[in-house]
Amino acid sequence: MELTLKKADREDAAAIAKVQVDSWRTTYRGIVDEAYLDNLKYADRERVWSQAVEQNPIFILADETDEVVGFAIGGTERSGDFEGYDSELYAIYLYESVQGQGGGRRLVEAVAGNLAERGFDKMVIAVLAENPACRFYERMGGQKIGQEEIEIGQFKHTELIYGFDLKKMI
Repeated sequence: MELTLKKADREDAAAIAKVQVDSWRTTYRGIVDEAYLDNLKYADRERVWSQAVEQNPIFILADETDEVVGFAIGGTERSGDFEGYDSELYAIYLYESVQGQGGGRRLVEAVAGNLAERGFDKMVIAVLAENPACRFYERMGGQKIGQEEIEIGQFKHTELIYGFDLKKMI
């Protein structure tokens, strides 16, 4: 399957929202509270993404029919908890059907390249410890630099924090 990488615009917000919600439902089924997953709404996420695309570039992957099948976004590190890490990969989601085909790597590299162009040096990403994608981030060169507890729905989860040197990624 041929995947095309491009920057999103406001009109892509609905497709981005669908990728996020559907990806959460496949990736986190059995990890995150079922009721939480069932209550995710495309319209709620579309509002978020239509605003986010105005603040930081969102990179999307589209298939040969031009359907958005994945996306990623990054910007300034938000917590201030990881000294020396000035940027963050906020989100990366792909449909399960296109995972393992190099699209995730392309998205991470696009965000990393954009962050480096914007003057950032090091990036973090927070990943649920039970997410099978942890191995992906390790293969991409991520080093575990910490962990946090977060609440999703009514349950607490551990997030692993991976750190990346942007110069080594681009």
